[in-house]
Amino acid sequence: MGSGKKLDFLNLRQTVSERVNEITDARQDGKIKHSMHDSCLSALAMMYFQDSSMLEFQTRLQENAQRNNLQTLFKVSSIPKDNQMRDIIDKIPSERLFPIFSDFFRLLQRGNQLQGYQFLDEGYIIPIDGTQYFTSESINCPSCLKKEHRNGITTYSHQALCAAIVHPDKRQVFPLAPEPIKNSDGSKKQDCEINAGKRILKQIRNDHPKLKIVITADDLYSKQPFIEALKQQRMSFILIAKSTSHKVLFEQILQKEDLDQANRLEWKDDRGLIHKYEWINNLFLNGNQTAPVINFFEYSILKDEDRIIYTNSWVTDIQVNVDNVKKLVKAGRAKWKIENENFNTLKNQGYHAEHNFGHGKKNLSFNFFLFILMAFFMHQIIELRDPLFKKARCKFSARKEFWNQLRCTIRILVFENWESLLLFIISPDTEIRAP
Repeated sequence: MGSGKKLDFLNLRQTVSERVNEITDARQDGKIKHSMHDSCLSALAMMYFQDSSMLEFQTRLQENAQRNNLQTLFKVSSIPKDNQMRDIIDKIPSERLFPIFSDFFRLLQRGNQLQGYQFLDEGYIIPIDGTQYFTSESINCPSCLKKEHRNGITTYSHQALCAAIVHPDKRQVFPLAPEPIKNSDGSKKQDCEINAGKRILKQIRNDHPKLKIVITADDLYSKQPFIEALKQQRMSFILIAKSTSHKVLFEQILQKEDLDQANRLEWKDDRGLIHKYEWINNLFLNGNQTAPVINFFEYSILKDEDRIIYTNSWVTDIQVNVDNVKKLVKAGRAKWKIENENFNTLKNQGYHAEHNFGHGKKNLSFNFFLFILMAFFMHQIIELRDPLFKKARCKFSARKEFWNQLRCTIRILVFENWESLLLFIISPDTEIRAP
């Protein structure tokens, strides 16, 4: 898994190469023109530099100069045409790419970069949430989710349940391997986010058997079957619970409200906003005889006593008290980071997560999504650890402008390594050594 423990582009790229080289290629030797490694690393490079047409530029560069940045930076010896690359990647079982996420995670562990991410005594905060990355009214495959609308139109989509390690006070997030929400062969019942949620819990625990984990999620997950699945995987939880979907729970809260006046905390910030915390421990989640016992807390921000700006409530297995309620609220609200820092970045900040790079017949659409997440994970680590990257990035006010400059540069110049590219961005007068 990579050479050494250094958290840099070279080790991250080598980690992907090593894992991809472990995948069995079912093609006949005499018919292999482009290796699986070259196809996968070409796809990763395309996602890494956030340019869906990068391969066309690099192919032209190769024809003219016999060298290109795919060879020097990503060790691609033979660049496949788009259709060839799609055909090869379509046939790769997606689960063979999952270990790359655990490899990146362990590189972070070995580099002592995860210690500061444990926010609660109960463990690392891992929000989970679903996202859609492909939709069409005509293109579809057996794995597509199908939705028939009232106007007679049928849409087909691909969705995934994503998870990431986050910290309320840190910008970088570290994605874990996602779980596809897809229909299985021969199954008449459509897959759903909750079923994917149960699967991803098993996957996370298998990948990280000793990790202390606190799962955060929205109201969809704060139901008995999912909480039982969390307990089975030895995970704590902070799950949004709304009054509209938890009537029995909120009836208990109303009955106990007068008895638990002590379980309240209130303070006013510099802007005059009132922050109110309320909690009750040892309640039943629902009216079932086997209902799990949970703890409840609520947080509100008020302009004054009559005007509420924000309010939310959660259930948790963690005992709530005056000493930890503020941290629990921050942990619960950190769920937005997977929506903003992860999904919003992937869809709106240059990664083209909703762009149809290719649908395929088997695994192509999801595998391309995996390469996008890998590139995002690499960027998160490099932003955290690479001083040259930080210096180069500071020269541009907008993130898109920075990556656009990188793309423009690699189209006309060949760099021996990632560091040479960054040095040139920092100082364009830097002499470029021929590889």
